[in-house]
Amino acid sequence: MQVPVDAQATPRARELLNYLSDTAGKAIITGQHTQTVPMEEIEYIRRVTGREPKLRGFELLGYSPNINYADADADCLTEVKENRGTLDVALEWGRKREGIVTFTFHWFSPLGGRDKAFYARNTDFDARRVLAEGTPERAAFYRDMDAMAELLKPFLAEDIPVLWRPFHESDGEWFWWGAKGPAVAKELYKLMFRHFTQVHGLHNLIWVWNCRLAEGWPGEEYVDVVSLDEYLPEYAHTDYREQYEALVAATTRNKVAALAEIGYLPDVALLERSRVPWAYFMVWSKEFCIGQTRNTDEALRQVYSSGYAVKL
Repeated sequence: MQVPVDAQATPRARELLNYLSDTAGKAIITGQHTQTVPMEEIEYIRRVTGREPKLRGFELLGYSPNINYADADADCLTEVKENRGTLDVALEWGRKREGIVTFTFHWFSPLGGRDKAFYARNTDFDARRVLAEGTPERAAFYRDMDAMAELLKPFLAEDIPVLWRPFHESDGEWFWWGAKGPAVAKELYKLMFRHFTQVHGLHNLIWVWNCRLAEGWPGEEYVDVVSLDEYLPEYAHTDYREQYEALVAATTRNKVAALAEIGYLPDVALLERSRVPWAYFMVWSKEFCIGQTRNTDEALRQVYSSGYAVKL
C-alpha cells in the first residue's frame, strides 16, 4: 500500500495508486498514447489483438493557452487541430471507470515562442525566471496553470483519477522546461504541485515524475510514481531492467515505477520471469503503434495475449 503525496487525495485516487502498487512485479498494465479524437491506435490494437489497453494516454498540447497561430507551420497547426476535443473524449472514457486515464502535456511556452513552442529551440522563454518573484515569466506561468487547472476540474467533479505527468523528459534539454536543467524543472513541478493541490483542490491527480537524473529529483513528498521515457534505437527483447535500476538509483525504490513512454513494447514473457516491477507501460502514438514500422503485429499479439499483461 502506497500513501499518496497529496494528503487530501480522493478515495478513488488512493484506490488507483494502491492498484498500481499492488500490480507492480505481479503483472504489467498495458497502455497506449493517443493524440487525436479518433484514437486510431486503439482501433488498430483492437483489430490486431481483439483486446484494448487498460491505460489510455491523452495529449493536451492543443489546449496550451499561448499558441502562436500566426507563426506556426502547417505541421504544427495540424497537430493542434487534431488534438482539439481530446479532453472531452478522455472525460467520456473516464466515466466508464474501466480503464486508467493519463495525460501528457506538450506545453507551448507561456510567453513568446513560435511554431511548436514546447520545443526550446522555438522559444526564448527562460524557465529560471519563473522561480523569481515578480517576473513576467512567473506571472505567465501561473496564468497558464490556472487555465489548465480549470480544464482538469471536470475530472475532479466526476471523481475520475488521473495520472498527471507534467514537465516530462526533464532529463533532456529539448523542451523549454528542461532547457535550463533538471534542477530547474523540478522546482517548476513543485510549484505546480502546490498550486494545483492547495489553490485549485485537484485532489484526484496522481503525481508522476518523469526524469532519470538525481539532480532533478523533487523528493518523495512530491511524487507518487517515478517514470522514464525510453526510445531504443532498434527493437530488442527487453524487460527494461537496466533502465529500471538506473531510475530507482537516481530517485527512490519506495514509489511505483512506470515506463511512461516507450517506442518498443517490452518482452512480456521476459518480464514475467524477471518480475521487474514496472506497474505500466505506454507506447507512443501513430507509427509507434500502427503499421509495423516500430512494433509488429506479432509483437502486439504476444503482449495482449499474455496473462501477465493487464488489458481491458
